[in-house]
Amino acid sequence: MRNTDLPRLALAAFAPVVWGSTYVVTTELLPAGHPLFAGLLRALPAGLIAVALTRTLPRGAWWARAAALGVLNIGMFFPFLFVAAERLPGGVAATLGAAQPLVVALLAVGVLRESPSAWRFAWGVVGLVGVGLVVLGPAAGFDLVGVLAGLAGAATMALGVTLTKKWGRPAGVGPTAFAGWQLTAGGVFLLPVTFLFEGPPPAIGAQALIGYLWLGGVGGLLAYVLWFRAVTTLPVTSVSMLGLLSPMSAALLGVVVLGQTLDPVQLAGFALALAAIVASQRPAPVLVEGALR
Repeated sequence: MRNTDLPRLALAAFAPVVWGSTYVVTTELLPAGHPLFAGLLRALPAGLIAVALTRTLPRGAWWARAAALGVLNIGMFFPFLFVAAERLPGGVAATLGAAQPLVVALLAVGVLRESPSAWRFAWGVVGLVGVGLVVLGPAAGFDLVGVLAGLAGAATMALGVTLTKKWGRPAGVGPTAFAGWQLTAGGVFLLPVTFLFEGPPPAIGAQALIGYLWLGGVGGLLAYVLWFRAVTTLPVTSVSMLGLLSPMSAALLGVVVLGQTLDPVQLAGFALALAAIVASQRPAPVLVEGALR
C-alpha cells in the first residue's frame, strides 16, 4: 500500500462505519417485517437523485454491466442484509457479514487472476475471529433463514465487489454517477419483488422516515459513492477488509445508543479486528510471499 492510498482508504472506511448503523436503525426505527421495502427505499431514491445530478447514463455494454453490479451489490444484497438484521441478533448478522473479505480473497484469484495471498487470507480469518469475539455472546440465537440470508448477503456483495474491480469504471464517469447507476438498477430490481412478496408498503411515521432518510442518504448515496470510488482505484482485497469496521461500528452504537457494555473479551476482539484491518493493508513479508510460491 502506498502512502498516497491512505486518504482514499480513510474515505472508504466511512462507508462500513456508517453501514454499522443499519442494525440499530432497522430494529429501533423501521417498521418490522418489511426488509424488501427498506432495501427499496435505501436504493432507488438515492440512485435516481445521483443520476439526475450527474446527468450521465451508461453506454453500450455498460447498461448490462451496471444492471448486473446493481443487482449483486444492491438489489440482492439489501434484502439479505435486512432479513438477517431482522431475524438474528445484530452480532450474529454482523459476524456472518464479516466473512466477505475471505470470499473476496478467493474470488480475486479466480476472477481477477491475482496470485493467492496467504497473508491477506490469514488476516481475513483473524479479522473474522476478532469480530466474532466482539459481537457474539452466549445469548446469540441462530435462526436458519437469518443465517442463510447473512451468508448469501456476504457472498453476493463479495461477487459484486470483485466484478466492480474487474470491470472498473468507464472513462469520464465519476463515482457519483457510477454509484447512481448501481443504486438505480438495484432499486428497479427490488421494486416488483417488494410488492410481490410484501404487498402494500407499511405506514411510515416520523421515526421511520428519519430511519429511511439516514439509510438512503448517508448510508446509501454518500457511502456508496465513497465505497465504489475506492473499489475501482485501490486493491480490492484491501478495501474489502474495511468491511470489518461495520460490525465494530454496530457494537459501539450498541454501547452508545442501547446502553450495552463491552467486556474484556470483546475489547480483545476489537484489538484483533483492528490489527487485521491494518496488517492486511501492508505488503506481505518476503518470507511469506516466497513460501507461497
